[in-house]
Amino acid sequence: MAKGFQGKLFVFSAPSGSGKTTIVRHLLAKKRFNLEFSISATSRAARSNEKDGEDYYFISLENFKQKIKKGEFLEWEEVYKDNFYGTLKTEIERIWDQKKHVIFDIDVVGGLRIREKFPDRTLAVFVKPPDINELIRRLKNRGEESDEKIASRVAKASVELATAPQFDKIIKNYDLEVALKDAEFLVDEFLGIK
Repeated sequence: MAKGFQGKLFVFSAPSGSGKTTIVRHLLAKKRFNLEFSISATSRAARSNEKDGEDYYFISLENFKQKIKKGEFLEWEEVYKDNFYGTLKTEIERIWDQKKHVIFDIDVVGGLRIREKFPDRTLAVFVKPPDINELIRRLKNRGEESDEKIASRVAKASVELATAPQFDKIIKNYDLEVALKDAEFLVDEFLGIK
């Protein structure tokens, strides 16, 4: 790892449709933060538009389980049966070796596990949608999923919303421009820029 560099970790978690990915992309574009996106590993197959090492590290189920046994993950979770997601320790090292800070767009369970492992170096932020109805509207507007899948995401969102108080900060994404400014302020503050 980069000697003398004390890399930070920025965890952004939220229910699907809350806007966390938009916020993370916005922060990555701000050069002053010196951020690099943490690419997750998954045991699921790549979709046609996804690239290995860019969208995810695609690992076979058997290989994923071997890496779990060897303790190679910072955090991992079986999201659906035989469908694992996780953060490889080597991914954090890769980013810190570049003398950059790590930013995550990650589920609430994984986000809280990362903060548990690096409590002094992690800022865990929960992105909260205005309400469940707005969340449903945003998911439907994406036009990517069936009503059944949306219903499943909304059910999961209720559980995830209950974890918000466990995070260091909560950004209410009622107005995207305000949420983006709030996110910049939090990163500035944690890095000691302001």
